[in-house]
Amino acid sequence: MHHRPREITCGVIGEPDPKPLPLVEISPGPGHAFFDYQAKYTPGASREVCPAPLDAALTARIQELGVLAHQALGLRRYSRADFILGPDGPVLLEVNTIPGMTETSLLPQAAAAAGMDYAALVEALLQLALQSGGKLARKER
Repeated sequence: MHHRPREITCGVIGEPDPKPLPLVEISPGPGHAFFDYQAKYTPGASREVCPAPLDAALTARIQELGVLAHQALGLRRYSRADFILGPDGPVLLEVNTIPGMTETSLLPQAAAAAGMDYAALVEALLQLALQSGGKLARKER
C-alpha cells in the first residue's frame, strides 16, 4: 500500500521580525487520493487540523523553515509556506505570498489557533501595511 506524505502549512506574520503561526495539517477527505483542486474547493472534501498533530521538535523545525522561506524571498507582512513530510523530513513545496483570507482559509485558521480572531488578524495586517507606508508586498530591491 502506498503511503501518502503528510501536508503541512505554516503561516508567518509580522514585520520586521516575522513570527510563525501554529501549523495546519491538510489531508484529502474520503474519495480523494490527493489534495487536488476538487478536494481543496469542495466543502467537506478535505480535512484541516490546527494545530497540526506533530511533536514539538518537528513543529519548531517547520515553523523555522517557514520563517526562513519568508525571509529568503524578501517577503513582507505575511505569507504561508506549504510543506510535505518526506522520509528525510519537511520539504518546502511553495510559498504563498498572498494567502487566502476568507474566514475559513488556512492563514486565518492558524491565526485563530494562536488566539487571533478574523477581525484581529485583518486589523493586524492593516496595521503592518500602514506602518510600512503601504508599499508593495515584496521588498524594493
